[in-house]
Amino acid sequence: MGVLRRATLEQFAEAPFTYPEVGGTREAELPPGYDHVERDHVIGSGREDFERAAAAVFRWTAQRGAGLRIQASGPASSPGTVVLMTAGLRRAGLDIPCRVVWVVDEPDRRGFGYGTLPGHPESGEESFVVSLRPDGAVGYELRAFSRLATPFSRLGAPVGHRVQTLALDRYVAAMRRAAR
Repeated sequence: MGVLRRATLEQFAEAPFTYPEVGGTREAELPPGYDHVERDHVIGSGREDFERAAAAVFRWTAQRGAGLRIQASGPASSPGTVVLMTAGLRRAGLDIPCRVVWVVDEPDRRGFGYGTLPGHPESGEESFVVSLRPDGAVGYELRAFSRLATPFSRLGAPVGHRVQTLALDRYVAAMRRAAR
């Protein structure tokens, strides 16, 4: 796992999470002691846009739209699914392992949260939820709490924060395209 090595999904099937507040992105308040991100964007309008966006969330569309390569042991709609995202070059990329922690699958609200596993450059959780609001707007909510987990990531902290911001922007852009 990590730079210049390829991890496998099997390595992470039983791996422990790297933080104790598992499920924390589902709570009203994010856990203290972490950097927090909360974004809420309108990405479409009406039931059809909502259904397209909801399907896209569960197909890892946001992550692919951010330029990550995805390997997953199942769909994002299934708690326990391990996802191994890879950033960068195929052989020299950075492996980013996570596991789906929770799922919401309601008529007007769908999405999931995943948590970090050993080898991830950060420690924490991120969630991706789309909703059909009473006014017909389709919302896309991103919530995360994290802190840098490895010496390598701490060394590149300013760059890492910028990369995270760019990734979030790309997640939103990908979901906007998917909704329409």
